[in-house]
Amino acid sequence: MRITKTVSSPVFDGYRSARVRSMFNVTETTGSSHTVDVELPIEGQDWKIGLVVGPSGTGKTTIGQELLGGGRLHQGFEWDPTKPIIEQIGVGQDFTAVTGALSAVGLGTVPSWLRPFHVLIMGERFRAEMARIIIDEPEAIVVDEFTSVVDRQIAQIGAAAFAKAWRRTSGQIILLSCHYDIIEWLTPDWVLDTKYWRFARGCLQRRPNIGIDIYETSSPRAWKFFKPHHYLDLANPPCATYYIAEHKGEPVAHLAVCTGAGLKVARLVRLVVMPQWQGAGIGMKFLEYAARRWIEGRNRHRKKMTSIINTGHPGLLAALSRSSRWVLVSQQMGGVNKRKSAQSIAKSSKSILTNTGYGGHLRAICGFRYVGDR
Repeated sequence: MRITKTVSSPVFDGYRSARVRSMFNVTETTGSSHTVDVELPIEGQDWKIGLVVGPSGTGKTTIGQELLGGGRLHQGFEWDPTKPIIEQIGVGQDFTAVTGALSAVGLGTVPSWLRPFHVLIMGERFRAEMARIIIDEPEAIVVDEFTSVVDRQIAQIGAAAFAKAWRRTSGQIILLSCHYDIIEWLTPDWVLDTKYWRFARGCLQRRPNIGIDIYETSSPRAWKFFKPHHYLDLANPPCATYYIAEHKGEPVAHLAVCTGAGLKVARLVRLVVMPQWQGAGIGMKFLEYAARRWIEGRNRHRKKMTSIINTGHPGLLAALSRSSRWVLVSQQMGGVNKRKSAQSIAKSSKSILTNTGYGGHLRAICGFRYVGDR
């Protein structure tokens, strides 16, 4: 595919314009137009993600407007300020697909789903846009200014999450960006660099490893940092073992493990990955780190115990279902029995230990058991 495009603007014959052209020796041609001429050998090739990267003003948007046989140049959705984002993504489509897309791109903090787009922080807006692209534009699209308005850490983690989610669709996407730091995280199938006009197939760099330090403790003090991002309003269980993941001293993830009578099963609860780290696969690796330690007997009880996790979070349900290390062992609806739920709320709200008010949430709950590599 060869793209040859001249973009021009009308020449204004005003005093100031004429004086500037005269002072700086700018001709009417060079001052009002530029031409893009590039060969993109992508036709007939099997690819999912392409990246056009380079400094501003080098022709990325011009190229985007000519690509994908007239595919739409996406420069942002229109969002209704009166509705939460969950009501505006995939209208009329499957609810599970919508929540799955939000989780897949790293917007797994459920309270954010219930907020209008304009009140979200910038990183959440970026991820909401990406989720809506996956659901509402699954065929062919060109996205302008990809990751341009977000913090660079969020841009990198978000690019990795979006790439993983997009590769599960059937569509092709071309991303236009002026940031080179996302290339190794995005791992595109091809890259056009408009700074040097170089084309390369595949990402020549491996996706970076994320160094995480994991600490085990009996203290629940760190929960206060993670609680606002948990999808249920619950306190920590008493007498639990806590795992805290950090990256260069920054809190990344939280998990509590508690045991039942007889020390036969370990229950994994309160899994939280901080919003800026969601979508990179950290949650599952962190969860399996703890489950592996308990099944091997590396815990404070020094006893081998299999791990169980019960969850109603759509993103975690999808990840557990895809993994061969976890098997589905139970399915139920929580909160169906209104009388029992009310009794549970009343009882737990008076508890000195927990004071959670747990029991009134109507939700589907699935239980998974960790079996490891079989």
